Amino acid sequence: MAELTGRVALVTGGGKGIGRAIALSLAEAGADVAICGRSRPDLDETAAAIRARGRRGEPILCDVTDRSQVDAMFERTRSALGEPLVLVNNAGIAASARLAQTTDEMWDLIIRINASAAFWCMKAVVPAMLEAKWGRIVNIASIAARAGAPYITAYAASKHALLGLTRSVAAEVAARGITVNAICPGYVDTEMTNRSAAYISARTGRTEDAARKILQDVSPQGRLMTVEEVAALATYLCSEAARGITGQGIVLDGGSVQA
Repeated sequence: MAELTGRVALVTGGGKGIGRAIALSLAEAGADVAICGRSRPDLDETAAAIRARGRRGEPILCDVTDRSQVDAMFERTRSALGEPLVLVNNAGIAASARLAQTTDEMWDLIIRINASAAFWCMKAVVPAMLEAKWGRIVNIASIAARAGAPYITAYAASKHALLGLTRSVAAEVAARGITVNAICPGYVDTEMTNRSAAYISARTGRTEDAARKILQDVSPQGRLMTVEEVAALATYLCSEAARGITGQGIVLDGGSVQA
């Protein structure tokens, strides 16, 4: 287990799904963890689970599409826990539409949540990381950051942007004890994937189980990835053992993307 005792972490979208699993994994590794999201019950439950692991947990309501709320989130984290030298940009949104049906509003929202919010968060933490000569940033991207696919124009563009942001910032701070990486999962067993299966079912007339099987079969392993797998990789990337890994977009999908 990575040793993060004495570190403060901030996980966006940390109330449920992948973010919740990462927050708990970081707490088990010794970090105090602030989590942000838009559901107070989810945040409170996850914060309680962090505290049950003997660490401080701070739930923060925040809409990451609002720059002022992002700034306030960091002020709250610093006041409650200290300077976050571990940042996990997990908050994200997915939507599916043909290019012709991708509205400007859909495009703007997806880019703002999946790319702009991560940019704002990274700008907020890097100065303190540079001063400390230590920092860890993990961005939760997608295999859509590595390859396009039909009907996900805005989503793929946002995740490509997030991977480019990851690589550029990593190059900028590599000599200063800071690592910046992206995790690129395939379909993960989460509510988001359940919604994707429901969408396929509604559009094709297949049962939701059959639609879910389509998503499982995207992986050569014939399964969905788990939130625990993503969390374990994120926590490893925050460890000293992973200090030589930076600027990477690490695919976690059972082998469908091999480049």
